[in-house]
Amino acid sequence: MDFETFSKSDFRAVKVLDCKEVPKSKKLLEFTLDDGSGKNRTILSGIRAYYSAEELVGKTLLAITNLPPRKMMGIDSCGMILSAIHEKDGEEQLNLIILKNNIPAGAKIY
Repeated sequence: MDFETFSKSDFRAVKVLDCKEVPKSKKLLEFTLDDGSGKNRTILSGIRAYYSAEELVGKTLLAITNLPPRKMMGIDSCGMILSAIHEKDGEEQLNLIILKNNIPAGAKIY
């Protein structure tokens, strides 16, 4: 990917208002997020094996907010929550990128 393509991604701080397990899915969590726009945003993320829904409520995360909606399990996911993935002892490890709570919802990340 070149810099121009990368710079088109809109990285924003988002506050987790609610998070729940998606019924009939072993992987997905459904996030209701404050993205600073005044309208709640829904993003689905396949991180259920690494985090419980309850522990993420109230956190400030990093998301790409200008991706086209993608239907997952019949729900429109409007963006992507970013995480760091690495391998440890032959097993994939995932860590959400969690920002400080004093960063306001909608803050643009450069």
